[in-house]
Amino acid sequence: MYLVVFRNRKRADIDYAAYDAEAAVMEQMARQQPGYISFKSYTSDDGEVVALSEWDDEASARGWGKVAEHRAVQSRGRELYYDSYTLFGCGNPRIHRFETREPK
Repeated sequence: MYLVVFRNRKRADIDYAAYDAEAAVMEQMARQQPGYISFKSYTSDDGEVVALSEWDDEASARGWGKVAEHRAVQSRGRELYYDSYTLFGCGNPRIHRFETREPK
């Protein structure tokens, strides 16, 4: 598995309707990409957003990064939407799981 962590802060003056529309299209497109596993996004009380996407492998994640429509939206993001962001690519993350088991 390959994990991508995208931490970002939006500009104060962005057009949220336009941003949300583009984000929805990008999420739908990502779901169609080879190697896509999942995507979730969380917003903290101070406005920082952490988005997590899981991919089969690094090549799949990088392939999504090279899709022309995605690259165009990334460019608009830097121009119109984001105040700052940091992207982390994590290959072969160590995974620990816990699940509560229902009593029989």
